[in-house]
Amino acid sequence: MSFLPEPDPDHLTAEQQAAWDAFVARHPGRLTNQKAVMLGHLPTFEVYMGWYPLFDELAAEIGERPVHLFAHAISDANECLICSVFFRRILIDGGDDPDEPRTTPLEDVLLEFGRACVRTPAAIPAELYARVEEHVPSAQARLKLVSFAGQMAATNLFNSVGKVPLDEVLYGYRKAGDARVR
Repeated sequence: MSFLPEPDPDHLTAEQQAAWDAFVARHPGRLTNQKAVMLGHLPTFEVYMGWYPLFDELAAEIGERPVHLFAHAISDANECLICSVFFRRILIDGGDDPDEPRTTPLEDVLLEFGRACVRTPAAIPAELYARVEEHVPSAQARLKLVSFAGQMAATNLFNSVGKVPLDEVLYGYRKAGDARVR
């Protein structure tokens, strides 16, 4: 059972539909359970959909795949079912193994930094910060990286605490033996 209102994508109010239409015009995609729940409170929807411009800007600077791996590391470390499975799907559909991805040095650093942002945010080692700076030399890009990490963690929290149901299209991408749907 969902802690939040159940998603009902087939019965949006006119205001919710207008918000969805405006969003999907900028960021094409399907109305997921997460987005349908968030549409139940339009300010919530607007805040959380801020993830997309952050993703786009960061991906333009360091690449889409590194950002996907960073988001997956954060979501997996946070044990967020919806987000971790979403990024597993992207990696699997791209021909990679999300549990042991083929990575570049930048991606290795982002995986480690993403996990550290979740596990030890107040105690990230200076050596890791130095490696992030080496691979992401622009302070502006690092600002976007940390902002994106916060937005990703907030989305993880929303889905996990809110018990938002996993979209059925993602069931086949769960880790072996994971039968959770919330």
